[in-house]
Amino acid sequence: MDPIRTLDELVARARALGPRVVAVPAAESETALAAVVEARRRGIARGLLIGDREGLVDRLWKLEEDPSHHEIVHEPDDRRAATLAVERVRAGEASLLLKGRLPTGDLLRAVLDRDHGLRTGRILSDVMVSEHPSSPSRRIVGITDGGVNVAPRLAEKQAILENAVRVFHRLGFARPVVAVLCAVETPSSAMPHTQDARALAEMAARGEIEGCDVVGPLALDNALLPWAAKAKGIEHPLAGRADVLLVPTIEAGNILGKAFSWLAGKPVAHVIEGARVPVLIPSRVERADDKLLSIALGILSAQEDA
Repeated sequence: MDPIRTLDELVARARALGPRVVAVPAAESETALAAVVEARRRGIARGLLIGDREGLVDRLWKLEEDPSHHEIVHEPDDRRAATLAVERVRAGEASLLLKGRLPTGDLLRAVLDRDHGLRTGRILSDVMVSEHPSSPSRRIVGITDGGVNVAPRLAEKQAILENAVRVFHRLGFARPVVAVLCAVETPSSAMPHTQDARALAEMAARGEIEGCDVVGPLALDNALLPWAAKAKGIEHPLAGRADVLLVPTIEAGNILGKAFSWLAGKPVAHVIEGARVPVLIPSRVERADDKLLSIALGILSAQEDA
């Protein structure tokens, strides 16, 4: 399978897999509901919509969507809706979860419930996918983790990296290039993240991290632009050619991810990897089009490793 190069291809690949069921607890979110409606119209997914039945039916008609195209479950309490959505996923009745109007913490609490949740033993981490803002040829790039893990240590960074690689394998990348982002390119005891970056690159070189190439530490320009890496005298052949950007902290990932949306004007998709099924927790301010892309990314991420 060739690697996906654009977000349009992301949607096309998801459509080719046939429609899946996306469970949406507290589905009264206007943008989440609009994304599910568009996903149904494009043959990507149909909704398992959990919330106030009367309100959901009314909203669907306002979107010119026949409610009979989706399963609607009446549960107006948001937390109970999250629990019910996870139960339906565990029963194999939905392939992925999309956050509705409820807070992210309420959904993740149900996902991480030790007895009835969707734990796998792996760390949960966010993988954002967008299009490279300045590449001469169109291609996608991933950012991780700007949504779940606040200040990961080395072992957690390795797990976050491996989650992102797993997602990119399912997007057709046989051996994605991961750049470990830092402020400078030289390891320094004054900047512990640079030492973690070197350690991750060395682990990959020894085969302790599989299925990818890891380069770091690298600054953002040297990770994405071959000419910038060359200008700084960085000789690694994969510098400037990153498919995935591993950030040091949640703040860095959050800021970088939002820069794609609000400065570069790029659409984005997000998926939480590490649970039994993909979990989608887009920001409340993300557009319906972005949430549609997240549904497509979630469907592809639910595949077995390619």
